[in-house]
Amino acid sequence: MVVLLVIALAALILLASAVRLVQQYEKGVVLRFGRLLPDIRQPGLRLIIPIADRMRKVSMQTIVMPIPAQGAITKDNVTLTVDAVVYYRVIDPVRAIINVQHYPTAVSQVAQTSLRSVIGRADLDTLLSDRDQINAELQAVIDTPTEGPWGLHIDRVEVKDVSLPEGMKRSMSRQAEAERERRARVIAADGEFQASAKLADAARAMADTPGALQLRLLQTVVDVAAEKNSTLVMPFPVELLRFFEHATQTTGETTSAETNGHAKDVVLSAGTVAALDAIADGKH
Repeated sequence: MVVLLVIALAALILLASAVRLVQQYEKGVVLRFGRLLPDIRQPGLRLIIPIADRMRKVSMQTIVMPIPAQGAITKDNVTLTVDAVVYYRVIDPVRAIINVQHYPTAVSQVAQTSLRSVIGRADLDTLLSDRDQINAELQAVIDTPTEGPWGLHIDRVEVKDVSLPEGMKRSMSRQAEAERERRARVIAADGEFQASAKLADAARAMADTPGALQLRLLQTVVDVAAEKNSTLVMPFPVELLRFFEHATQTTGETTSAETNGHAKDVVLSAGTVAALDAIADGKH
C-alpha cells in the first residue's frame, strides 16, 4: 500500500512537472537537452517531457520601455538632456531567446546609444520644431539591429522631454520676443500702406467731385458735435490762409514804399532850409 502511494505521488509530481500553461499573450519555446525544438508552443495547456525539456515563455505584448535621460550635444553645439520612450514587441520568439541574452536590456542599451547618435546629427531648431522627423529617425536606427537578428519590432519611438540650459532658454525667449515685435511692425506697416492707398483713391474721387469734399466736411462737423463737448472744431481751407498771407505781404510792401518816400521828402526839406540859411548869412 505504501509503495502504491509513493508511486502515485511520483506520477503526480511528474505529471505536474510535465504540464505547462501558456497564456493567450505568450508563446513557448522548448529546449530538449539544450537543443531547440522546431515547434513553438501555442497558448493553452502544453505537455513537455520532465527533466529533458525546458520551456521558455515569451510575451508577445507590446512592451513600453522608457529611455533614461541622455546628455548630448546637438549639431550646432548646444548641450541638452533628452529622454524618450520606446514601444516594441517580439515577432519571433525563437530569435528573441536564442540570438540575444535578455532582450529588454539589449533594447534599452541600443535605444540609449541611438538617441545620443540621432541628437548629435540634428540641430536645436529641428529637435524642437520637427519632432516627427526625430522620432522616425530614432525608430529606424533602433529597428535596424533588433528586428532581423533579435526578432523584435520597434512600433514607435517618442521623444518625451528636451531640457535646455537656463541661458539658452533666456536667449530663445529674447529671440521669440524680437520675432513677435518684428511681425507686429510689419503688420502695422502693411496696414499703413493699405490705408494710404485707400486714402489716395478717396482723394482722387473727391477731386473729381468737389461737392463730396464739402459733404465730408459737414459729416466731420456732425461727428465732432455729437460728442457733447463745448468745443467745435471748424476746418479752415488752406487756400484762404494763403490768400490772407498774400494780401498781408502786399500791404506791407506798399506801406514800406510810402514810408521811404516820405523820408526822402524830409531829407530834401532839410537841404532847402540849409541853403536858405546860407543865403541869409551872406546877405548879412
